[in-house]
Amino acid sequence: MHILEAIFLGFVQGLTEFLPVSSSAHLRIVGLFLPDAKDPGAAFTAVTQLGTETAVLIYFWKDITRIVGRWFRSVFRRDVPKGDPDVRLGWLVILGTIPIGVAGLLLKDSIETTFRSLWIVAVVLIVFGVVLGVLDVVGRKVRPIEQMTFRNGLLVGLAQTLALVPGVSRSGATVSMGLALGYTRPAAARFAFLLAVPAVFLSGLYEAATSLGDSGAPFGVVDTLIATVVAFVVGFVVIAAFMNYISKRSFLPFVVYRIALGIVLIVLLSLGVIQP
Repeated sequence: MHILEAIFLGFVQGLTEFLPVSSSAHLRIVGLFLPDAKDPGAAFTAVTQLGTETAVLIYFWKDITRIVGRWFRSVFRRDVPKGDPDVRLGWLVILGTIPIGVAGLLLKDSIETTFRSLWIVAVVLIVFGVVLGVLDVVGRKVRPIEQMTFRNGLLVGLAQTLALVPGVSRSGATVSMGLALGYTRPAAARFAFLLAVPAVFLSGLYEAATSLGDSGAPFGVVDTLIATVVAFVVGFVVIAAFMNYISKRSFLPFVVYRIALGIVLIVLLSLGVIQP
């Protein structure tokens, strides 16, 4: 039965990772309705995100290899100017990754316990849904990713740290900051996805090394790997559809969904139907 549960959770992870609705919150919520009614855990979430981030690597393969290649040439061979847009973007991703790396290490215990309370999840689903909705309306949405400054890259990186709390949404937080700074929806989403790659891979590999052998973990190694593969396949389809969607439409459906889900969670918690 664990394999079927893992497949389902992998599907949920792949479906929600790139949408501004919080994949970690959905895994947390969906876990309540599995036969054993268990929280998949922060480690399971982090490892399955390796699947969705692999989808990002493949989808943006040309961009990523070009950025990495030119960054290395600029730093070590010095045959590419430091002002090159790809070199600049490489430094922006590095700079923007530092905040979540530091916060992740400092808040590790809270991430695995306190932050996973469904009361917190419900509140931040609503609050950051409203934030995304407001910024999508008032944001100027005129700046391309090529105009990303180091200051703005750091601000988006700081926003990414909020995703350590299930319910915030990594893409939701970083895209919201991008919109607040005047970037277009595709530019904000593109930088958000590129910025997530190093953070998610480092986090997932760390959790894989430290937690998958834990006999007390809800899912074993095989179940988690299956979920990760499913998340990759579904995630690749979703990221392509999402990038196409936001080039033409607003985030309003996601805002409404977040608020509705948060309200439903609060009602169920208040009635004692589910436990926090």
